[in-house]
Amino acid sequence: MRNTLLSCAAGLAFYIGAVIPAQALDHNLQFSGTLVSEPCTLDPQTTDLDVNFQSIVRGSFFLYTRTSSVPFTINLTGCDVTLGDKVTITFAGTESSALPGYLAVTGAATGVAIGMETPEGTPLPFNKPTPEYTLSPGTNSLTLHAFLQGEPDAIAQQTITSGDFTATATFELNYP
Repeated sequence: MRNTLLSCAAGLAFYIGAVIPAQALDHNLQFSGTLVSEPCTLDPQTTDLDVNFQSIVRGSFFLYTRTSSVPFTINLTGCDVTLGDKVTITFAGTESSALPGYLAVTGAATGVAIGMETPEGTPLPFNKPTPEYTLSPGTNSLTLHAFLQGEPDAIAQQTITSGDFTATATFELNYP
């Protein structure tokens, strides 16, 4: 009797599956967009930038907490403001755990990180877009400043160590 019930249940399931047709849904996925030119071209001479802090006296961090700013410039050429008249820059890199928004350094030197700011002193955190810069037709020079900042605990405990350091960041231009 039990085998008969199982056979009937299996037969009923087969029968139901055979009578209910599968429905094909008629939905499409369409893609569209517009390819446009970028408003500006990055000057090839400023695609790879080197900012050299030179030699820094370790003890200066205990007095001033940071170095003087070192300016660098990103040049944009052939700007056509009819295609866009604003640009932001996002500098991406590994952030310091002690100073979020600052770029971590590698090498023998410890207790410091790299910060960026506008010429007016407004901080520019890494991994976040800068405020918008207004573009003019033709060539635009965007000058920014980098500096070396002592980490608060390393300054308080005077544990900044001397030595060479490096850091690498990339930058991306965005035309909002």
